[in-house]
Amino acid sequence: MTEEKKVVIDDVEYKESELSDEAKACINHLGSLDSKIASAEFNLTQLRVGREAFINMLKDSLVKEED
Repeated sequence: MTEEKKVVIDDVEYKESELSDEAKACINHLGSLDSKIASAEFNLTQLRVGREAFINMLKDSLVKEED
């Protein structure tokens, strides 16, 4: 026997079977949005690291020109 899925909102536990279709849709949207936020944060980290790398390359290039 599989255990029924539950969700906790404001410290109150709800069984999935007790939720309205609207509540279930909201939960699905929240899960999707959480995934998209995590992906966006990952991409932003990559962009920041890449930007920093190009700043360092520029600084190195300018130092070489001075020599």
